[in-house]
Amino acid sequence: MTPEPASICLGCWQNLHMPIPLRGPLSAPFRLFGIKPSRMNPNTCTICEMAFSKVMKARAVTIDATVMFADLRGYTTLTQTIAQEGLTSLLDAFYDDCAAAIWRYDGLLNKTIGDAVFAIFNFPVKRDDHAARALQTARDIQRSFRDRHDALVRTIGAGDVEIGIGIGIDSGDTNFGEFGKSHRDLTAIGTVVNRAARAQAMAKSGEILVTTAVRDRTRDMITAAGSDYTLKGFDQPVTLFPA
Repeated sequence: MTPEPASICLGCWQNLHMPIPLRGPLSAPFRLFGIKPSRMNPNTCTICEMAFSKVMKARAVTIDATVMFADLRGYTTLTQTIAQEGLTSLLDAFYDDCAAAIWRYDGLLNKTIGDAVFAIFNFPVKRDDHAARALQTARDIQRSFRDRHDALVRTIGAGDVEIGIGIGIDSGDTNFGEFGKSHRDLTAIGTVVNRAARAQAMAKSGEILVTTAVRDRTRDMITAAGSDYTLKGFDQPVTLFPA
């Protein structure tokens, strides 16, 4: 179930104690100055998205965050076999499922990268249970996509090509801010981001893999035993848990 959209920007209220209207008549004057709901999270505004240096008084800060990558399996194969309309329908379903779940748990849909989605939890909306929220987001994404899988396969004519979603999640200190000079990009970088991306690459279709940090923060949400994986760019094996 999708919650009611917020009437004021949750990020500005938490970080600046400023009630920035997002919707309704009171939001009209703000829209004249380009302040409107963010495309990354419609319950935050473009101040959070575009004026990072003014809000946080720095171009980049270290934050405790949870990072999630979700990748659409089977898409590359389908680009060679089905019409563009089918590919568009598949991506629409994938992006819609991801966005709805991410925003439901106050996450930031930071980027869509081809057939992958990159989300950040605990900025600009702060939540103490951000790791649990990211995990619940991943489970909702998988559940929603499973529910529509058969109908989607028939609609796009996927045939025998397996389509599904692989998800990886990590949690910890992350460097977040505006990077670049000629082209500024608001995003997160660092080991947590890289580890989440590598975990996603190891996840099978329909699987969620999380790190020890996520397992420890979510406690009884994860009961399965972990396995060691050799992840690209990491010298030592990384333990990942199916969730």
